Amino acid sequence: MYCIKAEIPQQLCAVDDELKAIYHSSDSVCIWVLATREARNRFVEETAGMVKSQREQHYADFFSNAD
Repeated sequence: MYCIKAEIPQQLCAVDDELKAIYHSSDSVCIWVLATREARNRFVEETAGMVKSQREQHYADFFSNAD
């Protein structure tokens, strides 16, 4: 297990973990918050193998207005 100390906003901590999709690269950690567990699972499936910029665009195109 690796732990990286960070100041996470309380509003993000309050979100149910089943609504969060978490990805990381060598220089960042991204936490995507989705409206439902089903949307989160769909996002994870659809973005498997994508790089950060592709994942950001996919979220903007298909999920940002759904939340």
